[in-house]
Amino acid sequence: MRKIDVFDTTLRDGEQSAGVNLHEHEKVEIALQLERYGVDIIEAGFPASSPGELKAVREIARQVKNCSVAGLARASAADIDAAWEALREAAAPRLHIFLATSPIHMEYKLRLTPEEVLEQAVAAVRHAARHFPEIEWSAEDATRSDWDFLVRIVTAVIDAGATVINLPDTVGYTTPEEYAALFRYMRERVPNIHRVKLSAHCHDDLGMAVANTLAAIQAGVDQVEGCINGIGERAGNTALEEVAIALAIRREFYQAETRLDLSQTVRTSRLVSKLTGMVVPPNKAVVGANAFAHESGIHQDGVLKNKLTYEIIQPEMVGLASNSLVLGKHSGRHAFREKCRELGLQLSDAEFNQLFRDFKVLTEKKKEVTDDDILALAVGAVHGGETAPYELQYLHVSYNSAAVTTTTVGIRMPDGRTVQEAATGGGSVEAIYNTIERVLAEPVRLLDYRIQSTTGGQDALAEVYVKVEFRGRSSSGRGIDNDVLSASAKAYLDAINRIVWKEQADAALAGVGEN
Repeated sequence: MRKIDVFDTTLRDGEQSAGVNLHEHEKVEIALQLERYGVDIIEAGFPASSPGELKAVREIARQVKNCSVAGLARASAADIDAAWEALREAAAPRLHIFLATSPIHMEYKLRLTPEEVLEQAVAAVRHAARHFPEIEWSAEDATRSDWDFLVRIVTAVIDAGATVINLPDTVGYTTPEEYAALFRYMRERVPNIHRVKLSAHCHDDLGMAVANTLAAIQAGVDQVEGCINGIGERAGNTALEEVAIALAIRREFYQAETRLDLSQTVRTSRLVSKLTGMVVPPNKAVVGANAFAHESGIHQDGVLKNKLTYEIIQPEMVGLASNSLVLGKHSGRHAFREKCRELGLQLSDAEFNQLFRDFKVLTEKKKEVTDDDILALAVGAVHGGETAPYELQYLHVSYNSAAVTTTTVGIRMPDGRTVQEAATGGGSVEAIYNTIERVLAEPVRLLDYRIQSTTGGQDALAEVYVKVEFRGRSSSGRGIDNDVLSASAKAYLDAINRIVWKEQADAALAGVGEN
């Protein structure tokens, strides 16, 4: 079987999804799960984009040891140097340089001639070769580029030191037949192509990202790129879990495989969904809630007689095997620690103790605590050792359908004081947010509000996701509680705290740069 490298860009291209704003400790948590999943390369971020991003990439590079960690860079010395600063401690550092090659991008975005683009690409790769042992070069918008120009520039960057050549379908424009033909064209006409690996990176604007990626594998690419759950810019990227399962189920057809631990598929999907706030559609392939559900009587009858009648993927393959260990109010620390290990949670003693306390509080409200409940609590228990600048101390809501809703909140401020305020609103959530805004004494604009439950049942945990604008920045936030209103308040403050944390990180790193 031919080995296909998996290049995961959930933390870079995936985080560019509208409304997604991951905190540093959340990016690290996802990176560690991707390492457990078995990806070959983690694209941790775009270090030159901000001091906070550089810091997060550096922390991932320090902690991840069993796969390569990459950083994105434009074709400029400053970007490349920032990436090296972030990745120098990585066990296997890699740089990903991109430069547009399509006529429309070169003329209107870069305002460069093809010859100038070629020169800039070569210069960037040569500069990167001073530091990085592995350099991936991407021809942005390759599928709308002139193929003969691609042959010229790919030949030149390989001679300059590139070790991987990526031909991305940046705007999701191509078809499987065209994409496969492009890679075959490169193999036939680039004289030094044998010195590099070829990589496919597809977007899903026309709904063909996975199909295009599989066609590229058939055409001989050595690496595939994408995101967990198919998140990413616009309509998203290739869903890596779908490609991996397709290769496994149609093994004899594709004659290719990855080194992914497929039993970690659902766990990885759920973690990314919870931390990004991007809900997985129920009918999504492989990881959707309905992927293994059968409602039709004919289907149910067939599955009961032989699962293969309607299930080509065994649930156990993706990590949906049942477990008899049920946790409740009488469960002890040992059973709870075993459940955390089973769920792949890597916790410090302080984080475990906090999570266990949260679990015990929850058992007073729920008879049975599910895996999803524990994962949701874990998200709130792990904060990278940081104390939240603003923390909800208490909340009181007075609601009457015939009167104005009034809310009173107590919030611990950054200086340790607890400030109490009250305000009204057209509804409970509006009243809560008006009150918090009064405590902050600064304008806050709510951009998005969503709510979901971790499981079914009246006692399910409520998860609220919001996006706010504060101090000229926007950020998402998440709140988890048995009470929807409490979860709403926590989500709002979480979004505010993320903005404050980012301000502090940027200011600290800017100060270091000045020194």
